[in-house]
Amino acid sequence: MPAEPTRAGAESFPGGLRKVARVVLLDPEDRILLLHGHEPDDPADDWWFTPGGGLEGAETREEAALRELAEETGITDVALGPVLWRRRCSFPFAGRRWDQDEWYYLARTTQTATAATGLTELERRSVAGARWWTCRELTRAHETVYPTRLAGLLQRLLDEGPPATPVTLDTEIV
Repeated sequence: MPAEPTRAGAESFPGGLRKVARVVLLDPEDRILLLHGHEPDDPADDWWFTPGGGLEGAETREEAALRELAEETGITDVALGPVLWRRRCSFPFAGRRWDQDEWYYLARTTQTATAATGLTELERRSVAGARWWTCRELTRAHETVYPTRLAGLLQRLLDEGPPATPVTLDTEIV
């Protein structure tokens, strides 16, 4: 959905929040795929995050999750599972503020090669690549990862399986 600028220069979306679908993509070794992002004009201001993005038109969150995954990673051979987590977040990026309602879907794949062939112009300027992480690597990482408690959330998912209903994560405001 297109955003409309507000008086403060922040982004305002219909309903107040940009609807986003994200994917917690696991391979057969239970590694999670994360994208390496950065501010378009400052590659040193970087972080890791799950694939996903905003809904387009009348698509469902499930459709958006699969479309975004294909665009950002080239991975299309996935089994999309349940919604694991829901999170509201607000952060500055590319000169504006993004206010989002994110749903994180579990997905499994055997396809581990990635090719980001469907990136937008902004994504081409701000996504530096992708990497498969083990839970142990994620726990020991010194890099910024979103959501911030991802290592613990992943460990719980691997230990206990998906929650019976989506878990609401703490709101993150950066």
